[in-house]
Amino acid sequence: MDNFSLQKPLNMAPTGIATFAKTDLAPDIYNLNADIAVLGAPFDLAIQGRTGCRLGPRGIRLGSTRFTYKKGGTYDSERKEFYMDTDKWKVVDCGDADYIPGDLTGTMANLREAVRIIQSQGTMPVVLGGDCAVDFPVLQGLEGIGNFDIIHIDAHLDWTKPLDGQKYFNGSPMRNAAALPYVGRILHLGIRGIGSSGPEDFAEAREHGDGIYSVRDVRKKGIEAILEEFKPAEKAVLCFDIDAMDAVYAPATGSPMFGGFNYDDAVDILEAIARHTELAGMVLTEVAPPFDDVGGTTGYLAARLISDMLGFATKAREKKKG
Repeated sequence: MDNFSLQKPLNMAPTGIATFAKTDLAPDIYNLNADIAVLGAPFDLAIQGRTGCRLGPRGIRLGSTRFTYKKGGTYDSERKEFYMDTDKWKVVDCGDADYIPGDLTGTMANLREAVRIIQSQGTMPVVLGGDCAVDFPVLQGLEGIGNFDIIHIDAHLDWTKPLDGQKYFNGSPMRNAAALPYVGRILHLGIRGIGSSGPEDFAEAREHGDGIYSVRDVRKKGIEAILEEFKPAEKAVLCFDIDAMDAVYAPATGSPMFGGFNYDDAVDILEAIARHTELAGMVLTEVAPPFDDVGGTTGYLAARLISDMLGFATKAREKKKG
């Protein structure tokens, strides 16, 4: 046999464990030593439409293996910036919060506590859903960061009243979040079409101090003007439902909706958010891989949007530090 020794791994997309962006796996959630931690929430116990979001974290991770973070960062030729330099930012993947079949309360408690453990170490959690109901336990788990606003990008307002006494389902997380004492106002972007919320829900959200903008509103007014008017708090948590994107770009979701954002729209919004507030956490929900095409378009889109937001948020912190 010829003498042969293994070369330094290239770590290309088809190899290795499918962690987010091929980052290191961190199975010990109590000892992260990281700036950002990715956590899966593979739950769709609270869905009203078609199921499949419990496979969302896997689909997003698989899509994310098409890119990775490296020493020196990745160059963006449009913005002439390097993003996600691993000498400056450590990102790890914690795997998934545990899912208890048939137990919505226990499953949500597992997620809430996992987020709390991550945040208590000064690490920013990035949660991969799961249906929209996971937003609420994530926001509960972020109590330790103090007061913050929510930026909610979604086709639906998610302000529905309890259904037969059940208040923790995928149509109600923003209503539930508004009652948390450390949550300020909510900026809703992308709301459109026929949804689960009625006139009273919209009125109550506005009474809470929320801003509500459709996709057309955002395009007409501009995201900069909207953020200047809304004036988000010093810290904000982003809750992004993939159905905010047009169904052409994101078909694999529980409630695909036409008339949504395209990729450039979304990136402009994410970049503007990073200029106006500090990202304290992020949740991306409703990716349902069973409905995706062969190439996993929706999962890859979700992964790309998460990475874009992290790049903009960390670059804003770098510039703030000087």
